[in-house]
Amino acid sequence: MEDQNEKKQLNIELSEEVADGVYSNLAIISHSSSEFVLDFVRIMPNTPKAKVKSRIILTPAHAKHLMLALQDNVRKYEQQFGTIDGTAASPSVSPYKFNGFNGGGEA
Repeated sequence: MEDQNEKKQLNIELSEEVADGVYSNLAIISHSSSEFVLDFVRIMPNTPKAKVKSRIILTPAHAKHLMLALQDNVRKYEQQFGTIDGTAASPSVSPYKFNGFNGGGEA
């Protein structure tokens, strides 16, 4: 009989294409009653147009787990490397007007 406390192993595969990653210097977060949408954008200097490079759609519960995991990792990062200066990019104020996006409320 299997012990109920025994953890099951999950093998996660990472393709070469995904392992290369996607650089983003802007994230736009929107939500509805059933999901959170995270759009990752790359803005280039002196260019008035930018494309979404990746979109992640999460349930509200998974969005909260992601938030907690990011908080934990930022805390660990700052313990190792020092405080991150968050004044350079305030998440609530953006110098950009987003056509077609609602940058923080209902999707």
